[in-house]
Amino acid sequence: MFYSLKNRLIAFFVVLLVISFGTMFYLLFQESRSIIRSYIESSALEKMDEYGSFVHMALSQMHDLSSVVFNSDMTKTWDNALSDPALPEGEKMLANISMSQFLTQTTNNYSIASSLSIYRKDGTRVSDGNEVSLNVPFQDEPWYKDFAERGIQWDSAHADPVEVKRFKPYQVVSLLLPIGTFEPTLAKSVMKVNVSSDFFLEPLNRIHLGETGTIFLLDQAGRPILSQSKEFDAQAELAVKVEQARTSLEPQGVLYFTNERGTTDILVYKKLQIQNWMLVSLVPEKDLFLKLTKLRDSSLFVATLLLVFAILGASWISYGITKPLSRLASAMRHVQKGDFAAAESRIPAERNVRNEVGFVTSTFRNMVEQLRQHIKVEFELKLLRQQAEYKALLMQINPHFLFNTLELLSSLAMQRRTEDTVNVITSLGKMLRFSLRISDDLVPLGEELKYLRHYEAILRIRFGDRLSLVIEEEGGMEQREIVKFILQPLVENAVKYGLQSNSGARVHIRVSADQGRVRLSVADNGPGMPPEQVERLQAEAASIPIDQILKSRSQQIGLRNVLARCQLYYGSLFTFTIRSNEGQGTVIELILPAAIGGKAE
Repeated sequence: MFYSLKNRLIAFFVVLLVISFGTMFYLLFQESRSIIRSYIESSALEKMDEYGSFVHMALSQMHDLSSVVFNSDMTKTWDNALSDPALPEGEKMLANISMSQFLTQTTNNYSIASSLSIYRKDGTRVSDGNEVSLNVPFQDEPWYKDFAERGIQWDSAHADPVEVKRFKPYQVVSLLLPIGTFEPTLAKSVMKVNVSSDFFLEPLNRIHLGETGTIFLLDQAGRPILSQSKEFDAQAELAVKVEQARTSLEPQGVLYFTNERGTTDILVYKKLQIQNWMLVSLVPEKDLFLKLTKLRDSSLFVATLLLVFAILGASWISYGITKPLSRLASAMRHVQKGDFAAAESRIPAERNVRNEVGFVTSTFRNMVEQLRQHIKVEFELKLLRQQAEYKALLMQINPHFLFNTLELLSSLAMQRRTEDTVNVITSLGKMLRFSLRISDDLVPLGEELKYLRHYEAILRIRFGDRLSLVIEEEGGMEQREIVKFILQPLVENAVKYGLQSNSGARVHIRVSADQGRVRLSVADNGPGMPPEQVERLQAEAASIPIDQILKSRSQQIGLRNVLARCQLYYGSLFTFTIRSNEGQGTVIELILPAAIGGKAE
């Protein structure tokens, strides 16, 4: 699929745009998230600091108000009057009215206070606004029980009867203090300073984290102080996470939690120095980045449109380039196969060349035409040259062997060994008759071995007991055809080097099949060759020029001639190995393609 330039060009544009835009979006989104998160966290903590200062100021005013009442001589006089059993009820009522007036004046000096009341255990309630009530059943109220039994001075948002009576239905936060003592359980009178819950809640609601995040003001028990209980209890996991923040040693911080939906929640908290109160806010992380997520989705949509347009543009551009190039590539494949006619048919002749691609196509067509003619002429010349070189190498073998044999006949004649002379002449005649068939490049393996056995007969007459020559032949190999005259030169070299041994020459020839090919092995007991000489022979076999072999007079002329002829005839299908160690002889193996009747298996 991606062999086509058109497909690769389109794929390149797609990958380039996807990687570039994807990387850009990812980095921008992650960096924006990090910046926004850091900004929101720092902004939330700063706002909590400001709100904490506001709460501290409000509580300080409430304490100041209660301190004025607690330390006033009027309060002491009123408490003593109501505690005196001998004082008439009328006098006590006058004392209550005077105390109410004092509370009214004091409350007016502190705008933060919504109302101020003093409760006595006998059921008397004195409030600001010149209000005195008797037999008020406040002892069963939760705020009073918590104060009297556990000493809790702050009461969370609740509805106060005084406020309700004054047509103020809003809830209040109260500060409770004993009168005349510091021990709540010993106090006969309790002062209750009420501040509207909205006084604390309104500025708190102006602090936002994300779109849905809510900040809660919690008391020392971890419960909302203001009228936020429903919102707090609606978040089931919030109480557990608040407890983790309370146990933290840090006065403020940010905690991350994975909720039951698998998303991340962010808890921002700040511990206030007064009353162990704490400000907390829990907001889903995705809510913080809602606008950023929308921006990312919009950007991805635009990027997708750009990608589609880029693909269409790449297709249009690539079509004008790849169509002629595709035809050119198809023509090249036909040229690679040698089918020049089909290649020319794939590239129609163009009269007008409009661009660089058209020029390349037209030039290639002309080149194919010229190349076809050139290859035809060059092939014919190379074939003639190759045949001439092969025949020259073949003719080099016969004189070399013939001179050695004639010297042997001369020696036998001088020794008057008539029978051996006749046998040598007979074997030589059969060998010459075989060698004169120079028109045949391939011969059956059986005839090549028969030729080798005639040569063996001559060698045995020449060397006698000094020669041990064994031919091991695997059955069914006689009809396999190989290049002629490749065993005799190797055996001649093996005998020559084997005679350098004191025990005489021992030569072993083995013919076998190797995965559909013919393996010819010639081993001797000669002095062997050093490794560097073996490497040099192997390197020369693939690179030495033919004319240099023909002019060579070295001792390896037989081996070089055989390797050169095999390389020339078989090319890359021919392989050979030379195994030799100094003092341990040499083994030469030739591996040739198997052929029967001129056809390879």
